[in-house]
Amino acid sequence: MSKINQGEIDSFLQEPRHAIVGTLGRDGAPQLSPVWYIYEEGRFYIGITSDTAKYRNLRRDPRISLCIDGGRADVRTVMVAGTAELYEKSHPLQVAMRWRLISHYIADTEEALRYAKSSQEWDAVLVVVTPQKIITQNFSA
Repeated sequence: MSKINQGEIDSFLQEPRHAIVGTLGRDGAPQLSPVWYIYEEGRFYIGITSDTAKYRNLRRDPRISLCIDGGRADVRTVMVAGTAELYEKSHPLQVAMRWRLISHYIADTEEALRYAKSSQEWDAVLVVVTPQKIITQNFSA
C-alpha cells in the first residue's frame, strides 16, 4: 500500500464521487452520511439540508471527517479530518455553490435543471470543510 501525492489527490477528488461524512451525535456516537461535494483550493464544499442529523451535529460540534473511496475499480482512498463552517440558504456562498454541486453530479443539463427546480424549496445549507489532516491509501500494486 502506498500514499497518494498532492497532484493525485487533487485529480482524484475532482471526480463526482460520494464522500461519506462523519459527524458526532449528541451522545458522542459517530453518524455517517453519503454526500455530494466539490473540492477546490484545499477545501470541500458539501450540500446538505437543515433537517438532517449531520446539520444538527455540526451546529453543536464543527468537527467532521470524510472518506472518499474510489470503489472497486479504483483502489485509492482519501480520508479527511477537519472543521466545518455552515452557510445557510440565503448566504451568497451557499447560493453560488448550489448549482455547481448539482451540475457536478448530474451531467445532463436538463436533468440538473429539473433537480434544481424540484429542490429549490429545501432549506439548503453549504458546509465548507477545512481539512486539518488528510490520509491517503493506494492499494494498487
